Amino acid sequence: MTQLLTAKNVDIYYGEKQAVKKVNLNVERGSVNALIGPSGCGKTTFLRAINRMHDLTPGARVEGEIRLDGQDLYAPGVDAVTIRRRIGMVFQKPNPFPTMSIFENVTSGLKLAGIRDHATLMEVTERSLRQAALWDEVKDRLKTPATGLSGGQQQRLCIARALAVEPEILLMDEPTSALDPASTARIEDLMSDLKQVTTIVIVTHNMHQAARVSDTTSFFLNGDLVEHGKTDQIFTSPRDERTEAYVTGRFG
Repeated sequence: MTQLLTAKNVDIYYGEKQAVKKVNLNVERGSVNALIGPSGCGKTTFLRAINRMHDLTPGARVEGEIRLDGQDLYAPGVDAVTIRRRIGMVFQKPNPFPTMSIFENVTSGLKLAGIRDHATLMEVTERSLRQAALWDEVKDRLKTPATGLSGGQQQRLCIARALAVEPEILLMDEPTSALDPASTARIEDLMSDLKQVTTIVIVTHNMHQAARVSDTTSFFLNGDLVEHGKTDQIFTSPRDERTEAYVTGRFG
């Protein structure tokens, strides 16, 4: 595998408070990467830096380098909107656009990019919903409101919406924490399939989930990236005693 995303000496601040300290991390193309750690440890803060969401937070700033396929995402002149097309995001709670149909939700990003051809939009809708394992459940009601779907279906719709613009990376911030066990299992199964079309970075507070779905795991604590490695190694033979204490449940 080749490296797709590289973080080098990344510091993130909210005003004077430093939330992430000197993170160095490589993410390989076509892999699932889990960020774990206790609440407030910096994992979501780091995740949101990858697609420049901190640009929208007053007082927040990111220092260091984050490169996607060699391009510095924070270099002068780099357009944040373009970056967010290349790096999709799925949030903790499903957030379909409430006034839009299922079809309109999936195609919203394409329409913003100026694509209007109905045949193209339909083709992308089917492809994206199939990738999100939702097509068979909704193919006969694409014009109905997205809010009529169950919570698990809404989250898979949000995944389809992100996939429609063919992102190079899909960021997932605790995407199953608001879902029931059956919906959680569907989305976990989906992640292994999605590696064929994109690269995933997932924040999860569920260590069993990290162990099930990820190829590599990064353990954050108090803003530091304590340890990063193959998931099997992190969970069976961690190098740092703090990692071992966390994954064995002694704190967190």
